[in-house]
Amino acid sequence: MLRFIKSLVSVKADNLAQEAVKALVTLDPEAATEAELKNMEQNLDKLGIELAKARQSYAKEQKEAEEIGALFNQRLAAAQKLEEQIAVEADEARRASLEASLDKLVTMLEDMKADVQREQDEAVDAKSFLDEVEQAYRAAGERLKTARSSLEKAAKDMKRAQMQQDQAKARADRASRMAGITKSVDSLSVALTAMNQKADDMKAKAESANMKAQLLTKSEAEKDDPNIAAALAQVSGKSLPGASASDRLKALGGGGVSSSDRLKALTQK
Repeated sequence: MLRFIKSLVSVKADNLAQEAVKALVTLDPEAATEAELKNMEQNLDKLGIELAKARQSYAKEQKEAEEIGALFNQRLAAAQKLEEQIAVEADEARRASLEASLDKLVTMLEDMKADVQREQDEAVDAKSFLDEVEQAYRAAGERLKTARSSLEKAAKDMKRAQMQQDQAKARADRASRMAGITKSVDSLSVALTAMNQKADDMKAKAESANMKAQLLTKSEAEKDDPNIAAALAQVSGKSLPGASASDRLKALGGGGVSSSDRLKALTQK
């Protein structure tokens, strides 16, 4: 559990560091470029130190492997020499002494064999590690050579992308404003249309009222022509202003009857 927590904290720290680097690059690309170049130079220096140590280690391991190998070969040659002497020695005492020495030497060779193999393996491993460090050092050096131009190009690309983003945002803002203006114009058109329709309705109602008033009002001919006026009066059962008693009597249906006749008619009843 503790190992998991440590790993989680490490991952979180790495993420925070990456976010900080991104923020720095966005705020100040030039400073970020110089910082990255400095970091690469420091890494190259560290690799250089590791390379020097690897070379020293390989030289040491290779020397030890060569020394123990040379000693092994020397002792092996001595053992073979003793073996040759034993083969031709006639004196039993001397022969026994040579065989004892050979036995000691062979035992030493048997014990050395594992050490010789170990030293050779260590030398091989040291050479392999040296090759890896040298390759890493050369690659880091090549990256550092092209890093400035690459970082400057990346900074320019980022600025260009930022400009494009700003331009796109400006176009979007203009489009939004135009949409608002268009909407306002559309609203104005709707209001104007409604007002025009209202005005047309009011005009139509006024014209209808005028037509009705004209229809119900006597024309000039009806007012000025006495014959038309009399005829209208007769059909409507009204007497004209200034009409005589005879005319009024005629209008009532008693026209042509004298007063005496009217009196007679009253006495006969």
